Amino acid sequence: MVYMFLKDWVVTPIVNLVFRPKVVGAENVPASGPAILASNHLSASDHIFMPIAVKRQIFFLAKSDYFVGKSLKGKVVAWFFRAINQIPMDRSGGRKSAASLSAGGRKLAEGELLGIYPEGTRSHDGRLYRGKIGVARLVLETGAPVIPIAMVGTDVVQPLGTAFPAPWRQKNGFRVTTIFGEPMDFSHLRGRTDEREAARQITDEIVHAIQRLSGQEYVEAYAADVKRRLAKKPGRTT
Repeated sequence: MVYMFLKDWVVTPIVNLVFRPKVVGAENVPASGPAILASNHLSASDHIFMPIAVKRQIFFLAKSDYFVGKSLKGKVVAWFFRAINQIPMDRSGGRKSAASLSAGGRKLAEGELLGIYPEGTRSHDGRLYRGKIGVARLVLETGAPVIPIAMVGTDVVQPLGTAFPAPWRQKNGFRVTTIFGEPMDFSHLRGRTDEREAARQITDEIVHAIQRLSGQEYVEAYAADVKRRLAKKPGRTT
């Protein structure tokens, strides 16, 4: 209720007026039934530009840190994420991460749209990084189709370290673009005995489908690992 009101009557009109974003392939998102929306992740504003391009509500697996803020800003963010029914995603691995994915699986079982960023974190340099297999586990568990999505230019209007997207960062006719690819069906891989290998194959196919849409340079490494290595170098920030 809160989600659709904010999206349809507040966020979408303002964003469309100020940024005039482009949308390509929105017809690839099913009008009903479950689907996994798997996107690259360039900026915090991906959470703004992707949902307004889809008529239905998207339930995102959102970083659990967003739900536990103690400062005034943190409490407002936590309230907002709960109000729009987003799902806390524990990224520490093991049982906690599995429980988060199960919550996402339940939304798919209810016929909802689930948004997920296979890279697991934002790209710090605009490149596309290796996907984590959580998205594939959801595919194998639910059989839901996957819609690959490319966010283009959200890192331009809201670079890392900035508090909000700004229209003055768009220059020379540039516009943020959301591209929806054709649905991907992995039903032929369900039931395989080598589940982890199947999950790796599914994840790689999804990420490469995103890469074909976005045109990003692909890096065969996890974004979180690269960020940690950079953080250890003197004088470097990510």
